[in-house]
Formats: sequence, C-alpha cells, structure tokens
Amino acid sequence: MNYRHFKYEGWLYVLAFLIAIALRFIQLGAMPFTDAEATSALQALHVAQGLKPALGAHPFYILSTSILFFLYGGGTNFLARFFPALVGSLLVFVPLLFADERIKPRSGVILALFIALDPGLVALSRQAASPIFAVTFLLLVLGFLNKNRSSLVGVFFALALLSGPAVWMGILGLAITWAINQALSFRKTSDELPLTINHFPFLTFLSTFITLGSLFFLVPNGLSAALASIPAFISRWTFASDVPATRILFSFLIYQPLGILLVVIATIRGWWAGSKRIIPLSIWFLVALLLVIFLPSRDISDLAWVLIPFWAMAAIELTRNVDVFAEERLEVGGVILLTAFIWTFSWLDLSGLAWTAADSSQYAMRFWLLIGALFLLLLSLLLVAAGWSTRVAQIGGVWGLALALGLLSLGGALGSAGLRGMAYPELWHPANLPAQADLLQTTVSDMSNWGVGNKISAPVVIVGIDSPALEWTLREHQVTLAEALDAASSPAFVITAASNDPALSSAYRGQDFTWRQTPSWGATLPKDWLRWLALREMPQSGETIIFWARDDLFVDAPSPSP
Repeated sequence: MNYRHFKYEGWLYVLAFLIAIALRFIQLGAMPFTDAEATSALQALHVAQGLKPALGAHPFYILSTSILFFLYGGGTNFLARFFPALVGSLLVFVPLLFADERIKPRSGVILALFIALDPGLVALSRQAASPIFAVTFLLLVLGFLNKNRSSLVGVFFALALLSGPAVWMGILGLAITWAINQALSFRKTSDELPLTINHFPFLTFLSTFITLGSLFFLVPNGLSAALASIPAFISRWTFASDVPATRILFSFLIYQPLGILLVVIATIRGWWAGSKRIIPLSIWFLVALLLVIFLPSRDISDLAWVLIPFWAMAAIELTRNVDVFAEERLEVGGVILLTAFIWTFSWLDLSGLAWTAADSSQYAMRFWLLIGALFLLLLSLLLVAAGWSTRVAQIGGVWGLALALGLLSLGGALGSAGLRGMAYPELWHPANLPAQADLLQTTVSDMSNWGVGNKISAPVVIVGIDSPALEWTLREHQVTLAEALDAASSPAFVITAASNDPALSSAYRGQDFTWRQTPSWGATLPKDWLRWLALREMPQSGETIIFWARDDLFVDAPSPSP
C-alpha cells in the first residue's frame, strides 16, 4: 500500500532536527569528561599528533574525531563530542526510511519528535564514544534494507561494526526478535524483522570497513580495534555492575512517563487486534529490555536499544488521536486543558511532599489531595465520555496527558543534557564525573604562568592515580604518570591522592580538589528519591586529589641562602 505523505511533513522533520541539534549542541563542551570518554578522546588526540597508540573498541569515534583534532590543532571537549552529537541528531531522519506500511507518515513525524526530545538519546548524543553511533548506523542499515538500497546497506553496516561493542547488543536483540517472530509464524508478512534483500553488498561493505576502519590506511590498527569489540561485548557478561535492574525500570517512570502510558495501550490494543506493526515492535522492546536487565554489567546507557521500539509504539498509538473533527474541536480543547491542569496541580502537590515531614498532618493532607486529584481526573473523563462522547474523552485525555507529561520529559531532557549543571544529578549522567576539572586546569595553568612564565611549560607528574580524565584535563601540559614519586626528582607540579606525604609537605604547597563524584543512588531512602524527583537534589560522594606546586614557584618563597 502506498501511504500518502501529508502537508508540512518535511518541515516537521526539519523542526525535529533543529530541536535535536539544540538539545545536543548547546553547551556541548561544558560537562567534564569521565574516564571512559577521556580514554577514547586521548587516543584520538594521539592519532592526530602522529603517534601510534593502541586503540580501544570504538575505532569509528576515535578515527573520525582525530580528523577534527588534526584540523583544529588540538583537542577540546566540544570537538571530542561533536560527532556523537551530530550522529545523534541525524537519528531523527531514520523514520523517513520506514514511512510506508511499517510506520505511517504521521507516526514517523511523531517518532522523530520523540527521538529528538528523549532524555536518554539526548544524553548519549552528548557523550564521547557512546552507543549512539551503533544505534544510528544499525537503524540506517534496517532503513536502507527497507528501501532496498543495497550499496548504502553495506556502507552503514560497516560503520555499525566500527561503532563499538554496543552494536552487538543491538544485533543480538534483533536476531532474537526475528527468531521469535518466526516461531509465531509472522513470516512473509510486510512487517517481518529483520528485513532482507537478495544479496549482501560484500564489496561495498569490505571497502568501507577497510578504508574508514584504517583512516584511509593511515591507522591500520583501527581494523583490529573493530574486531576487539566482540570480546569486549562478551566480557560484559562476566562481571557485574552496581546498577540494579530496579533502577533501569525506574528510569522509564521518571523520564518516559508519557511513553509508558501510550506503549501499554498500544501493546494491549495491538495484541488484541493482531497488529502486524505493534506485535513485532513489542517483542523487540521486551527482548531488548530483558537483555539489559539480565546483562550482569548493565548500565543505563544500554537502554538505547530499548528506546527505539518503545517510542515507535508510542508514536503509532498517539497517531490514533490526531484526527479531530471540526464539530468537536471545542470540546476536545476543553478536555485537553482540564487534563493538563489537573496533572499540573498533581505534580505541584507531589513536589510539595518533598518539602514536608513524612510524619506531619500536612504530609497526609497533600498525599490524599494527590489521590483526590487523580480520582477527579478519572471521574471528569468518564463524565465527558457519558455526556459528549467516548472519542472526545479519549482524544482530549490523551493530548492533555501528552502536554503535561511531555513537559515533564522535556525537563528530563534538559537535565540529562547537563544544561542544569553538575549540582543536579541525573540517572542518565555517567558515573564518576570529575567535579572540579575546570578549576584544576585553570589552577595548573595559572601556577605554570606565575612560576615559569608560560601557562603550559611546567611539567606535571601524576602519582598513583589511574584517571584518563585527569590526563585529558591536563592534555596541554607535559604529563608523566608514575606509581610513586622518585625521591631524587623535584618536578614543578605533582598530583596525588588525598594523603599526607611528608616529603611533599616540606617542599611543596598543596591544594585539594574534588575529583570523581558519584550520586549516592544505592544508599537512598524513598524520601530522598522524592526530593530528587522534585528538585534533582541527591547526596553525592566524591574522591579528593591534591595538586602540589613546588614551594620556590611562589612569589613569596624565601630566597635561597648565600
């Protein structure tokens, strides 16, 4: 069936792209680098400097970013995150490749907007060497398979395999989904997953994989780095993380409340009616979610593969409530405003609970006021359905919820993007963020300028600290790593862990800095979660490091004895 595109469809995709660009590029370099990000960024910087470092399992990120570093003449936080942000923004155009019997044009536009605004996808697009490359490129492979563009399939499949270990999670999820669909006898339908073509473009694939994987034969070890993604993914099944499965599920309630409602309705409706769109998507969603839950080393970033079928189902369900007849627009508008108002009141009342003592009468009053508001909303929709029509109550209720919960998700997207700052932690923020990286870098540069007359001339020795993020922060300086400080040496600057070293204390002056900082997600009470939900306040634990500057570099240092 040929589905007709509607007016302004192209402009709506442009709008989704502009929203994605804004959320992914504004203050892109403001957040400090974690150790995981810095590891790949440092490798890209070394490649740009003509060195031959051992590459990690993210060759596409490392090699593409090294080009930016080479052209710029150095590395910055913004440039190091440029390609993830760009590729993450281009993800909004993927629904165009399925704008047929798989995803109708209106559903595709809504899906593009969901992708642009999703807090998780925004956060991943703002992180170096994140799974966003694997997600975008593998979805483009499926999209061009759908369009039977075999040459582009080969190109983007090569890019997907160069994207890092996350691609294997996606491939595994799709393979299991396909097997389940086959078992349920959905074969030879227009919605079968994965899509197939008559022949695989091996020549295009190999030429792209070898050429880009070796940076046009300049960095041949990029190919071995791509193959290293397989053991890297397998190793994730051999160790456990400190992220419980309950936190993974809780993140949906916090960041995708509108999607949860729509997906539940879509799943029930789709399986009841035997939908050839909803059923495969719901299977893919469940398979991807279970893989994350049962993965021992699970991390919230693994939800990237879950969010795609999740939002696809939500978009399909929301599209069912788009068409409003002229004679019912006033009634629908009234229901939308009523629903949005009651939900806003409920949210304000819930936020007030964070400020109220749990054993007080005011707390009990607010709690029952919240229950009463939700009951009033349900009663109002039932009265509208009885007095006007079920259709008016349904459309108005859905769009009222979309307005209220959509604003809540937008707030989550702004927070996940780091636009509120590090003082307001988010579940989608990577762990162990350096809290005072900029202050440390500024202090080292100022001390170097005062002591030796140049901001980057004084060498820095890092003793007993394994932190690529620290190396990245001081990348403009001559940095040396050491397990212990040589007693015979007297470097200008030394950075150590928080300890009282008598040798340093006698010849150096020290300043402490808060380094890797992590919210105390695992040591919280329900009251703490409520306060975080309303105010984004959460206790954080941090690691302290000390920057030592040699005493004779200070202006007030005593003159040497004659």
